Amino acid sequence: MFSVVVLTLNEERALGACLASVRGCDDILVLDSGSTDRTVEIARSSGARTLVHPFETFAQQRTHAHRAGRLRHPWVFHLDADERFTPELFAECLAWGDPDAIDGAYVAPRMLVNGSWVRRSTDFPAYQARFAHRERFRWIQSGHGQRERPDMRMATLAHAYTHETLAAGEPAWLEKHRRYAWIEAEHHTSQNASFSSAALSLLGTDRLERRRALKRLSYALPARPALRFLYQYVLRGGFLDGRAGWLYCRLLARYEAFAGEAMRARRTGSVRGALPAPQASRSSKTTR
Repeated sequence: MFSVVVLTLNEERALGACLASVRGCDDILVLDSGSTDRTVEIARSSGARTLVHPFETFAQQRTHAHRAGRLRHPWVFHLDADERFTPELFAECLAWGDPDAIDGAYVAPRMLVNGSWVRRSTDFPAYQARFAHRERFRWIQSGHGQRERPDMRMATLAHAYTHETLAAGEPAWLEKHRRYAWIEAEHHTSQNASFSSAALSLLGTDRLERRRALKRLSYALPARPALRFLYQYVLRGGFLDGRAGWLYCRLLARYEAFAGEAMRARRTGSVRGALPAPQASRSSKTTR
């Protein structure tokens, strides 16, 4: 068996379905960062243990779950409230065991928009570090999310979890991604990595490193909202995802517009006037 950790902040709309998807697990911890709605009540009524801890970063919050959550099992799966286990993934995690040579595992999300899988619009499979050994795994903060420390020994699970992108509605998605844009701009401007090093990584054979390099290089491009839309909707085949793909690719373009505003604000020093200050979000997107 394995433990499950769910990070929450005012997730009364999404949490019930998330916990229902892992009801076969005998150790579920909801780590809340100060909800003012019924989130904690829903968690407890679903049989989950709850712990409240002030939010600093996603890496710090997940680390706190490992250290203070009294987790029953050595392996821990990390979910957000708008994410769901699939039966296939649950069975794979049950059969995992405890391999000594592995610290964690990548898992791919199937991104859903109003229940429809937008496979092409989201570059599936875009792997996230989500299955972690409680003692050995180490998180680091990266941008608005978190990722594995570079020395972690990683495996890859065959099955996916699902992520209902608009579980809280489109206005909440836009509000959250304005905060993400702020944090991403701070992270990018604090990095010392050169354009040439990112370009070299783009030529490598590691899919994950190429994805990260492409993200770094994208900050140097003009008209990023339009380019992001064309890349996801046309070049990646998002148009084949139907109406849901159209909506998702438009939202990605909105995010790029937010990121552009944040980067300009960082360069001119008018940060406070451009975007709201970052706060703890209702869910995280592991930075890839």
